[in-house]
Amino acid sequence: MRALRLPAALAALVLAATACADGGEGGSGAYPRNETLYTSGTAWGPPVSWNPFMRGQYAVGTIGLVYEPLFLFDPSENEYVPWLAESDEWTAEDVHVITLREGIQWTDGEVLDAQDVVTTLELGQMDASPYSNVWDYVESVEATDDRTVTVTFSEPRPQEWMNWAYTNPIVPDHLWADSTEDEIVDNPNEDPVGTGPYVYGDHADDRMIWERNDDWWAVEQLDIDMDARYIVDIVNASNEVTMNMLAQDELDLSNNFLPGIDQQLESDETLTSFYDGPPYMQSANTAWLVLNHDRAPMNDTAFRQALARAVDMDQIIAGPYSNLVEAANPTGLLPSWDQYVDHELVDESGIGYDPDEAVGLLEEAGYLDEDGDGFVETPDGDPIELTLMVPSGWTDWMEAARLIAENAQAIGINVEAQFPEFDLLVDDRNAGEFDMLINNERQQSNSPWTYYDYLFQLPVQEQQTTVNFGRYENEEVWGLVEEFAAVPTDDVEAAAEISARIQEIQLAEMPAIPLWYNGLWSQTSNVYWTNWPSEHEDTPDSAATLWNGWLELGGVLTLAEIEPVG
Repeated sequence: MRALRLPAALAALVLAATACADGGEGGSGAYPRNETLYTSGTAWGPPVSWNPFMRGQYAVGTIGLVYEPLFLFDPSENEYVPWLAESDEWTAEDVHVITLREGIQWTDGEVLDAQDVVTTLELGQMDASPYSNVWDYVESVEATDDRTVTVTFSEPRPQEWMNWAYTNPIVPDHLWADSTEDEIVDNPNEDPVGTGPYVYGDHADDRMIWERNDDWWAVEQLDIDMDARYIVDIVNASNEVTMNMLAQDELDLSNNFLPGIDQQLESDETLTSFYDGPPYMQSANTAWLVLNHDRAPMNDTAFRQALARAVDMDQIIAGPYSNLVEAANPTGLLPSWDQYVDHELVDESGIGYDPDEAVGLLEEAGYLDEDGDGFVETPDGDPIELTLMVPSGWTDWMEAARLIAENAQAIGINVEAQFPEFDLLVDDRNAGEFDMLINNERQQSNSPWTYYDYLFQLPVQEQQTTVNFGRYENEEVWGLVEEFAAVPTDDVEAAAEISARIQEIQLAEMPAIPLWYNGLWSQTSNVYWTNWPSEHEDTPDSAATLWNGWLELGGVLTLAEIEPVG
């Protein structure tokens, strides 16, 4: 996530409003400082929706703080944590029975029951639903009693199904069952009714304010409670504003990428991150160099293999990132998925920075500089002029793209970095109107299946809006991804075996090039709140971020672990 540069007037509003809301010690606002958690780094604009179906548009915390899923997922332990669900059992290969906790109430006083889960799933039958694809493999869902939900599958896909079960919140049947498709898409849901630890408090153009739900079910049932009565999430103004707010103790948690934060962490003992030294942050997702297979020479395996060996990741890590990130494994799988990596196969692949080998691969495949301009031509003698796109204003990616272009030019490939506006890049990306770009849209999850689905999903559509932006078509590897989806979630050995077969094709074909692990940007201040996650044994190891999806990956537990100072 990155800071969005807002107009100067809004940036000033952010600072002024923060000062006014200081409260408690050192202020006279409505929110006592020792009861209020100030966060930033996720909201890119004013909060306008609290609709959990409007993915990417709802106010920060709508899912996770208000609406909750059946399960959480703990990536450090590779296990599902029962949440709204008390327990579950696969009674057959194609039947999953989920038992809900007793006594959970919606914030309007109605009782959570099995019909709420049924309605939530059935809303996925609308094309506008963000999870309409779940009905590709779900046959039916039934409330077999008030607390029991039976899901029957036309095609058992436990890896994919359990991804749905922890990433999607349950909504109340009595408020959503009669929703039209337009309401699913357009309803701002200004009075959200959930089951979670917080309720709507207030909002302004520059912030979202959540207030603690003192009747939250987990206080009694799990002995979990929240010390922060208020969570105030501030809209990003700029990196400079965020850094200043941290320095002035006006923020407790920043989820921005902040250039130079390593120096602040070393010099200010009140600021902490997960690790005491580089890379400071945990890994959140993989940044990929995506190559358009509909265009030559990106559709040539030899060319892709050469380019994979041309990228000097050490230069990128030490340069624009100041050692805040780590180089990705050649498979692209995150560190938490190490057990799914065939390390022997990776070692044999020889993929890594080696410009001499890259030149040799190009020459062997017929890419030669026949006209003496310093750049190779295709084996047919055609000139190669390629662009590498990243969004304008994403300063770390812009500098990385410049370095990748320079690395490519050093082995004779003519590549130019370009920086279109984000919306234009997305339009061109989805339509396949690009040569190369950097993308990291799949993050840590319950299963490597989500990464393989991102890379290899078929069939390729005219508009590729969420996956396989490179339009790589390989029926064999997609078949293996489908096999992976069907593996029981507790059978790591079988999943790792299929993963190795996928990697054999991936490393040979190199359809997309893994670059670095994007950091889970979490800079925390210990002035007002402490016990933040870290590598140390006496602190939590869950996520300290409000990014979409991370509350369900343990972020909500982090909020329960932090404590006021003094």
